[in-house]
Amino acid sequence: MARALGSLGDLSLPRQAQAGVPQKPEPDYCKYVIPLASSPKSRPVHREQANERPLPARPPLFALLVSSAAKMSTEKPLPFAYQFAAGAIAGVSEILVMYPLDVVKTRVQLQTGTGGADSYNGMLDCFRKIIKNEGASRLYRGITAPILMEAPKRATKFAANDEWGKVYRKMFGVDKMNQSLSVLTGASAGATESFVVVPFELVKIRLQDKASAGKYNGMLDVVRKTIQAEGVLAMYNGLESTMWRHVLWNAGYFGCIFQVRQLLPKAETKTGQVTNDLISGAVGGTVGTILNTPMDVVKSRIQNSPKVAGQTPKYNWAWPAVGTVAKEEGFAALYKGFLPKVLRLGPGGGILLVVFTGVMDFFRNMKANA
Repeated sequence: MARALGSLGDLSLPRQAQAGVPQKPEPDYCKYVIPLASSPKSRPVHREQANERPLPARPPLFALLVSSAAKMSTEKPLPFAYQFAAGAIAGVSEILVMYPLDVVKTRVQLQTGTGGADSYNGMLDCFRKIIKNEGASRLYRGITAPILMEAPKRATKFAANDEWGKVYRKMFGVDKMNQSLSVLTGASAGATESFVVVPFELVKIRLQDKASAGKYNGMLDVVRKTIQAEGVLAMYNGLESTMWRHVLWNAGYFGCIFQVRQLLPKAETKTGQVTNDLISGAVGGTVGTILNTPMDVVKSRIQNSPKVAGQTPKYNWAWPAVGTVAKEEGFAALYKGFLPKVLRLGPGGGILLVVFTGVMDFFRNMKANA
């Protein structure tokens, strides 16, 4: 279940300064304020005499608001600690709301056969059978691992985006982010992020699997038994497929956010800003999900396959596993769990972006008033 989004330019900056879009300079209304003194020297020069443009029909209060907004557009990014905290809050918020869909998605992806009373005939059937046979609390089984994962995961995502953005801007000799760099930076950040998330993902997958429901007594028990049976490196089982999954999702997500924000009308109110973030984040999450679902399917199977000495797992490397699934179960099997996943990561991507930008705005105001 977005903080330093280097692929978006820099989400820690106010929206006016984001995305590398040339900003129309705001007029300095303050220079038109009429002096209060009544002496001839203090009276303003006639506009025609000064050859100035006509006075905009704005009240003095608007002039003050514009000056304030103009100052905000030149603010420096907040320190990394603020981005870390905002990313963690956004990630945990998204997980708490959308996690049951992740459980359903994993169950459907791990199902290799069809038929039988215990098989799932889609998302709603999976929901119904889990609640009926195992209890509603099962929809939140394994949530500890992703919650603990969110702070380092989001911190890595945002820090990596920021650093990769600097590298690529210097490499290509550009000052601001553009569409191509947004995709490239997002993909690079996704690859970096995968090194942090793999152990947590493995624990989550094994706790969510119905076949393993009675095998493990919580997150630490999964770690202990996995290391005992398969070795320490087994905690990084599925690293390659996880890397592909994050590269594809981040590239689609960040690239789309950059583009969609340019297409949407400029927000004039806080509600409009939230709406734009929700739309662009949801579109980005949906596109990222379409791109990376096949890798998510094989990642789930790779991480749920125990390593046995002297045996090569059926699902071992990402692209060969994609071929195996497509050959044995058909191409459609590569999109198993797509509906619950897109319903989670589409709106979830919007929630992530809205909460992130909202918390960053809160931190910025708090810092300004301190």
